[in-house]
Amino acid sequence: MLKKSLLIAASLLTLVAGPAGAQDRYQNRPPVVVSPDLTAPWVMQLGGQQARTRQVIYRQQIPQATRKQFYQQGQVAKPQVKRRAVNPLIQPANAMRAQRPVKSKFDPQYLPQTVAYESKEKPGTIVIDTNNRFLYLVTGNGEARRYGVGVGKPGFEWAGAHKVTRKAEWPSWTPPQEMITREAAKGHYLPARMDGGPENPLGARAMYLGSTLYRIHGTNAPWTIGYAVSSGCIRMRNEDVVDLYERVKVGTKVIVI
Repeated sequence: MLKKSLLIAASLLTLVAGPAGAQDRYQNRPPVVVSPDLTAPWVMQLGGQQARTRQVIYRQQIPQATRKQFYQQGQVAKPQVKRRAVNPLIQPANAMRAQRPVKSKFDPQYLPQTVAYESKEKPGTIVIDTNNRFLYLVTGNGEARRYGVGVGKPGFEWAGAHKVTRKAEWPSWTPPQEMITREAAKGHYLPARMDGGPENPLGARAMYLGSTLYRIHGTNAPWTIGYAVSSGCIRMRNEDVVDLYERVKVGTKVIVI
């Protein structure tokens, strides 16, 4: 009788402890791992430690519209990349001319020199290439004397043909009223008139073009040669404008391109 009672008590204890043990076993459930690829199993809860630490491989998602470009005969092929056409007239940024001159620096390519130059213009004609910042004095026989120049800044560019109507040594400078007003708005106050001399922006020599306000002249800022910084005038180093001044006459044809 006692033995039978012990068997019944053991059975009852097993029934009570069984569910409690199961609950303790799954008290800390494994995390749910969701794969972005819905073709892979997305719930892994009852696996062992190896399953829980298994790496999930992400399949590359390919847009349906371009899938044919990526797969050929069941194999992955490289996508077709459309290359942008390169305009040979556009230079890389690092090859473009700097926009701001650096004081006390001068590019030696702008030194006066005799170069090959084919032109239909007569010897003695001046041709100014504003894009490349060069002034050519045609000498004939397929040659020209070339000088570096500074030209009009953006908004002040111009082109045309004129003649030298006047020449002046160490010219005085009378800035036009519109220039005075424009510079005053920037906080730069210009004099109504400045006598000729080393500090004068017109430099050592000036050659006036037609009836315009434009001139070929020297400068008190030689490091600006090769840049677009003027209000339309063509500026040269003082030593270069003196050299050109001695070679041309009043009436010389000047072509600005």
